[in-house]
Amino acid sequence: MRILRQIHAHVLTRCLPVPSISFSLSKIAAFCALSAVGDISYARLVFSQIPYPNIFCWNAMIRGFSRVENPSKESISLFKKLVRNGYPGPNTFTLAFVLKACSVISAFEEGRQVHARVLRSGFGSSPFVQTALVNMYGRCAEVWCARLVFDEISERNLVAWSAMISGYVKVGLVEETFGLFREMQMAGVVPDQVTMVSVISACASAGSLDIGRWVHAYVEKQMIEIDLELGTALVNMYAKCGCIEKAKAIFRKLSVKDTKAWSSMIVGLAIHGLSEDALKAFSLMEEAKVKPDHVTFLGVLSACGQCSLVSEGRRFWSHMLESGIKPSMEHYGCMVDLLYRAGLVEEAHFLVQNMEIPPNPVIWRKLLTGCKKNRMLETGEIIGEQLLELEPLNAENYILLSSLYASVSEWEKMRLVRVKMKEKRIRPIPACSSVEVNGIVHEFTMGDLSHPEAKELREVLREISERIHETGYRPPITEILHKVINAEKEGALGQHSEKLAIAYGLWKTKAPAVIRVVKNITICGDCHEVTKIISKIYDREIIVRDRVRFHKFVNGSCTCKDYW
Repeated sequence: MRILRQIHAHVLTRCLPVPSISFSLSKIAAFCALSAVGDISYARLVFSQIPYPNIFCWNAMIRGFSRVENPSKESISLFKKLVRNGYPGPNTFTLAFVLKACSVISAFEEGRQVHARVLRSGFGSSPFVQTALVNMYGRCAEVWCARLVFDEISERNLVAWSAMISGYVKVGLVEETFGLFREMQMAGVVPDQVTMVSVISACASAGSLDIGRWVHAYVEKQMIEIDLELGTALVNMYAKCGCIEKAKAIFRKLSVKDTKAWSSMIVGLAIHGLSEDALKAFSLMEEAKVKPDHVTFLGVLSACGQCSLVSEGRRFWSHMLESGIKPSMEHYGCMVDLLYRAGLVEEAHFLVQNMEIPPNPVIWRKLLTGCKKNRMLETGEIIGEQLLELEPLNAENYILLSSLYASVSEWEKMRLVRVKMKEKRIRPIPACSSVEVNGIVHEFTMGDLSHPEAKELREVLREISERIHETGYRPPITEILHKVINAEKEGALGQHSEKLAIAYGLWKTKAPAVIRVVKNITICGDCHEVTKIISKIYDREIIVRDRVRFHKFVNGSCTCKDYW
């Protein structure tokens, strides 16, 4: 930069013709804006001194401002200034660069305006601009717009396919992701690391281990280099699909580990209940001089919460604050989890009341769960009232409050909550569990009769139930909130979605195949106990991924040690 500044001074102090000055300063500004050793602030200064900047310089500045560490709307402002100028007019590179800037900051409205200008300028058929539009709409979570543009591209290149696949992943459309990836293969387009990161991320979201393993094998068969980003995606996928040992093996092979890689490993260990390993990984991360970020501390605080490591959790909380990381809602949630699980509900309540940001309903629900576990009726009722004021139409709030009343046998109060729920026509989101068998994901809800093999599955459930009862186990009927006769309660518990999924897995697979179940809510106490028994009497390893963590059941015990 020192030599560049000298050249800059030389240009300004020599009596050069205006075109020469403009040309030279444009080159300097472009270098400062785009070079890895450049300086965007200095580029801005040089740009302001150019009498007539050419389109190359405008493009460089627009692109440069979108690549800074904390991008703002400066790229978009520059584009607007260029348009107002009238000369030189934007070209396909200009439009692609400003669309990239819109995608980086998720500026959907500005992106739509740029799209309108694309059409008016006659550049709508440019593959370069079309690909930028797909990327912009995908990054802004407007995938239907992205797909419309994508379908109009006559010759789709690798970047266009990757952008569309990434857009589907962003909004959680897993089946669409896999379907488009298959289309891409049939079109003869060979994916790269960027594409595979998106596909592997979709496997992680779905908890689809079989597909994830196939994708990993495909990467190796195609000899796609497993760089840091792809390696981190594989670590995350295997961890979220219940294969923590495989995740650890891939992590160890990474020659370079950045903050994201370490954080993925720490979070993966935490959700598997391997708290000691997670905290040890954090220590190794610090020894390697890798700076932790907010995700790292989420993993560490979660690890502390899994095993009631209260003093350690408080220490890491202080460490996070000292590192200059402001607690997010998720960090507060981890601390509330840690405290209420350790029976420190009042301390958790105090923390929530003194949060630097207004607590959201999720935080209040965590507190209400703590009150239910510790049978703190008075505090729970106060929190329940706050929740119903914040979210009067959220079924989960009513169910939690009902559960609180059931825990202390306040049946009349529980009935009134259910009546209010019925009057408002509020229906809970049904619990759903899925199990993957031979690459096909089978989904079940409570008492599900829609599965094509439902009749046969009921026979399997009956046999499993008989074997469980022979062990002497009886379900805790307070798990069902309706005040009905015990036989009805036991029947309802026997049809929970995870039991259906596990039964299907037992029926359709043989030992030593692991049964892997994904559930959209937290596993209930009865299902947890029953799954432990099933793992022992059938000698099968069962892994259940619920909304919070993984439970690995082997020979009658669970890795959570009955603490969740």
